[in-house]
Amino acid sequence: MSVDPRVLGDVAAGAAADAGGLPVELLGDFLEVVSAAVAGGDRLSAAEVSRFRPVGESAARQGVALRALLDLYLSAGWRLWRHLPAVANAAADPAAVVTAGEVMLHAVDDAVAELAEGYQLARRGLVREQEAQRREFIDDLLSGRGDVAGLLQRASGFGLDLAAPHAVALVRAERIFTDGSRMLSAVERAVQGSKGDAGTMVASKEGQLVVIFAVPDQAAVDEVLERVDRVLGVELDQWQIGVGRPGRGGAGVLNSFDEARESLQLAARLGLRSKVVPAADLLVFRVLLRDRAAMVDLVLTLLEPLQSARGGAEPLLQTLAAYFEEGGNSAQTARRLHLSVRAVTYRLERVRELTGQDPTRSTQRFALQAAVLGAQLLDWPATPLP
Repeated sequence: MSVDPRVLGDVAAGAAADAGGLPVELLGDFLEVVSAAVAGGDRLSAAEVSRFRPVGESAARQGVALRALLDLYLSAGWRLWRHLPAVANAAADPAAVVTAGEVMLHAVDDAVAELAEGYQLARRGLVREQEAQRREFIDDLLSGRGDVAGLLQRASGFGLDLAAPHAVALVRAERIFTDGSRMLSAVERAVQGSKGDAGTMVASKEGQLVVIFAVPDQAAVDEVLERVDRVLGVELDQWQIGVGRPGRGGAGVLNSFDEARESLQLAARLGLRSKVVPAADLLVFRVLLRDRAAMVDLVLTLLEPLQSARGGAEPLLQTLAAYFEEGGNSAQTARRLHLSVRAVTYRLERVRELTGQDPTRSTQRFALQAAVLGAQLLDWPATPLP
């Protein structure tokens, strides 16, 4: 004796409503299979149980929540119970109800387990696929590969509206960042809810951490950088953040990334110790680098004579760099270099004697400071110049 198909339809509709309006089709032939198993007094066969794995996989690909899917099947089970012939005739044959309950519980348990297994396997596959697509998108975006229209379309799938201005922050630290790094997840959570969260992506690139974020205004930049810095400070001792200027489209993001990377490179050459290095603050150094021949000429013309000093040019260059950074204050320069004021004064006098330029005079200080910056950018005298 089987359950009326119309009753099964009502049971399925009620279970779908219980699960938040999921499609009835996700039940497949669950109700028919369970009804037949209870009627026959046997557990579901392996072939019957295996039918539910593809259903779980299909639900995962459709974006159905696992909790809702399981709720659908469990609701269908308890709704079906009262309509089973063995239950309806319980007064005439009480022992049959016990057997029906055992078969019913086994059937629901087997079906739900297979559903969950199929669902989880499909989700892992989808996650791997999404990670691969995300990695490919990041590589294409930050290397300039791919057509503009294609990048814009793919970006929207990751929550980025590249038609709006975006900037890139690049983090260099003592550790290497990878896509599976816990730090990436922590940074991503930290920037959620910030002004730049309207379009944010966190990834790794060449061992460094990359944050691409929307820039509606300067306050958004400051807030995102503050949140990133707060996360880094929990687990890292040393790090530095290069920040490119905002731009629109794939080209704008690529340019911002290049600027952020160049900012970190310049910071390393110049010995800048600030945690955040905005590209906009280093424009003068980029200008200097564009005319390398002129910079080489300036360095060799003004600073080459320092090579004849006892100990070479390095101590005098170090003193000049500190002196200029401290605004021409000899006492602060001495404290910074762990020297006496007399030693600093002596070194500055040696610079004047060897180069003919007096670093204490404002009219001659600019040329010397530009030459010292050029030497740092060119890594001179460690690197010979033509």
